[in-house]
Amino acid sequence: MSKGSPISPSLMATKSAGAPKAPERADKTADHAAVVTDLAAVSPVLGPNNVVPPTVMTGSEAIVRSLEELGVDDIFGLPGGAILPTYDPLMASSMNHVLVRHEQGAGHAAQGYAMVTGRVGVCIATSGPGATNLVTAIMDAHMDSVPLVAITGQVSSGVIGTDAFQEADIVGITMPITKHSFLVTDPNDIPHVMAEAFHLASTGRPGPVLVDVAKDAQQGQMTFSWPPKIDLPGYRPVTRGHNKQVREAAKLIAAASKPVLYVGGGVVKAHASAELRALAELTGAPVVTTLMARGVFPDSHPQHVGMPGMHGAVSAVTALQQSDLLITLGARFDDRVTGVLKTFAPHAKVIHADIDPAEISKNRAADVPIVGSVKEIIPELTEALRSQFEAAGTPDLTTWWAFLNNLKETYPLGWTEPDDGLTAPQRVIERIGALTGPEGIYVAGVGQHQMWAAQFIKYERPHAWLNSGGAGTMGYAVPAAMGAKVGEPDRVVWAIDGDGCFQMTNQELATCAINKIPIKVAIINNSSLGMVRQWQTLFYEGRYSNTDLNTGHETARIPDFVKLADAYGCASFRCERDEDIDATIQKALEINDRPVVIDFVVSPDSMVWPMVPSGVSNDQIQVARNMTPEWEEED
Repeated sequence: MSKGSPISPSLMATKSAGAPKAPERADKTADHAAVVTDLAAVSPVLGPNNVVPPTVMTGSEAIVRSLEELGVDDIFGLPGGAILPTYDPLMASSMNHVLVRHEQGAGHAAQGYAMVTGRVGVCIATSGPGATNLVTAIMDAHMDSVPLVAITGQVSSGVIGTDAFQEADIVGITMPITKHSFLVTDPNDIPHVMAEAFHLASTGRPGPVLVDVAKDAQQGQMTFSWPPKIDLPGYRPVTRGHNKQVREAAKLIAAASKPVLYVGGGVVKAHASAELRALAELTGAPVVTTLMARGVFPDSHPQHVGMPGMHGAVSAVTALQQSDLLITLGARFDDRVTGVLKTFAPHAKVIHADIDPAEISKNRAADVPIVGSVKEIIPELTEALRSQFEAAGTPDLTTWWAFLNNLKETYPLGWTEPDDGLTAPQRVIERIGALTGPEGIYVAGVGQHQMWAAQFIKYERPHAWLNSGGAGTMGYAVPAAMGAKVGEPDRVVWAIDGDGCFQMTNQELATCAINKIPIKVAIINNSSLGMVRQWQTLFYEGRYSNTDLNTGHETARIPDFVKLADAYGCASFRCERDEDIDATIQKALEINDRPVVIDFVVSPDSMVWPMVPSGVSNDQIQVARNMTPEWEEED
């Protein structure tokens, strides 16, 4: 399809003379949020804003053409009857379509793609079960603020509401878990709806948007032109923080003796890692990075005190508990971080900066609320704080750091060797990170292996760590890793998965093998639903009800993961001994022409520590079973 002509000089006269170009594919990640913000200031329509004169075409052709004009390169999908009209012109498009084996895989792949590139991920499915199979991924994207556009076919408009074959009210189903859900029954609406969907998904707090297109709207004739007009009354996301609030925040920081930078995934989404580092080094304050923010501040930086939360480092959890000021950036006071909310950081004042005003004071009242993008707020706060320090001096945090450094030294992350003689899963994951290095991308499923991957891999850069944080979706890793590899083909991408998670979406290995997407999969095979089993050990007196999966050591090995991977056209290995770990990982790193699957057989008795048991204060964090740290409170 022709791409139209560049935007005309007469139209450009009404726009900024320095209008940025659409982001190049070779540099998808770098400052993409800033590019999106700048483009929105010039035109809310993403893409190069070519001018396409009125052209008669079908609604299906308009969908494909809109995606092209929006700058989409890659789509993940699975055809079916109600979306079939759109798959026909898709054949002639320059866009790369990846045919998945299950629609959930398309959704997670689009998420992984968006997470590593900063661009909107796109997935496509048919009506009814095709659309509902996307729901889990849409909900996951909603919880973790991932920019996603899901396009679904719908039955013809004349039979909507009659329980027609493969009809499902996907707009109604997804309305609570999207930023917006569109139903298109008029083909003439397609261009502006598509542009609005991408604008909604990528601006403000990122998130998923659904576009459901009736079959007759796809087949009908319409007149296409570009760029369309976006009309979203009431949608005006604030990006710049209020100056007075920023100044008040700077005053609180200058007066604090035990401040902590509580950094959430919003800083990753805003591509604000450099800005964060400048603020942190100016303040000299400790930094904690949540599960969703791993890598946005380097693990190796002396001011990083770890990941907070239910399975966070003692130093990070205690820093929050003992602090007198929480400088909260793009975080939402999630229950997995706070524990029992009323006992969380009881003596701390709160600065809370977030793009979503609904998050501020939702769980913890903010003393200084700042609504806006942390990409803009952090530099503003840094400048205001520099003025404060010049006027009143830099606070002395020596005593605070002595307390925290003592915690880091006394309670470092580690593990106990299993009594059963099997491999410690923590060792496997630590070696994957060490041998691959910080330039790799690590995608985890959900459960014990997710926590170990967050703890024992050293993250030095943003967009290197992907996981399902808010939803906790088993089956996330393999398809999300696939999408990440499509988005960043030159990086090593590991899916670190559990034997339970892997069995939910491993069919996407076929997609990877056929499309030459050479991800590497490490199955941490403890032959059980490990995190559930851990809770059964700790809280249900070791009654292991329905958690044994029979995949590991001295079991029926159903399935045999090595044989399964081989059947999918992957390189496959099994590693059962500590002395073979490094060599096996090195083999995987040397294979880049097909996917690699390694069955790491590990102990089922290994547990994730530290741990804050559910329903108790973070002060009761345990470093091992029934072992709570003893420390003198920092007064």
